[in-house]
Amino acid sequence: MLDLNDIAVFARVVEAGSFTAAARLLAMPKTTVSRRIAALEREVGVRLLQRTTRSLSLTDAGRQYYEQSSLALRALEEANSRLSEARAEPSGTIRISAPVGFGAYFLNGAVVDFLAMYPKTKVELRLTDDRLNLVEDGIDLAFRTGVLQDSTLIARKLGSTHRLFCASPEYIARRGAPERPADLAGHDCVIAGSSAAGINWVLDGPNGHETVTVAGRFAANEMQSVVAATLAGFGIAQLPHGMAEAFIDEGRLRRVLQGYTTPAGGLHVLYPSSRHLSPLVKAFIDLAAGQISNRANTA
Repeated sequence: MLDLNDIAVFARVVEAGSFTAAARLLAMPKTTVSRRIAALEREVGVRLLQRTTRSLSLTDAGRQYYEQSSLALRALEEANSRLSEARAEPSGTIRISAPVGFGAYFLNGAVVDFLAMYPKTKVELRLTDDRLNLVEDGIDLAFRTGVLQDSTLIARKLGSTHRLFCASPEYIARRGAPERPADLAGHDCVIAGSSAAGINWVLDGPNGHETVTVAGRFAANEMQSVVAATLAGFGIAQLPHGMAEAFIDEGRLRRVLQGYTTPAGGLHVLYPSSRHLSPLVKAFIDLAAGQISNRANTA
């Protein structure tokens, strides 16, 4: 019966270039190495190595056998390594990036639960509406909403989300509420972006998608600033569903255009590579994915 240990010894002899060197690396007597190679050759029925007093070389059959068996051995080693990591308790520091509004609504609970579940871990959460370069900025994983840009990053979709149209009670009392999408053109709008004028908003409602050009007195590329301006009565804004609902429940905002939302956008987690995902990153993704997808898909 074929013994995997004999195959491993054979591969080490080929890589070391001699029985003596292989025996030293394997911490076993040279005679044991020689005996295992002989047993393997008897089992496969062909000579794998040509031996002389001065040199060691592969036969044609030995070369083919080494090329195929070494791939299998590496796969087994990687499988064992991953299994050991999976059984080990996650530890270390994980660096996460997410948009500000998304982090406040979707991510804080997952971070708290993760830290409580794995006492040997640390989380560095970087909330920004700028799109960071994960590799250059040392980010282990990032959460993104909307349409993804072309990237070499690995993306896993967690769900979909959309935004609601909201304004403060004071603004509505002063300016009234829009009754249809076209009315937005006559209102001040708080813009999530770099310009406060000539911005197209797309609304999804009973008639499908409708596009309206809006303008206002305030624009910001950071969601917390957009929220602050909306609460202060500077206009109508489109806010992430969960964030908007929280302020609406508190009475600090009111929803306008009840039958409309923004078109649903994707909600993804991204990371540099799936080839060998660390147990730490995998554990956080698995924990966060369930919580986030439930909230997103019921939003």
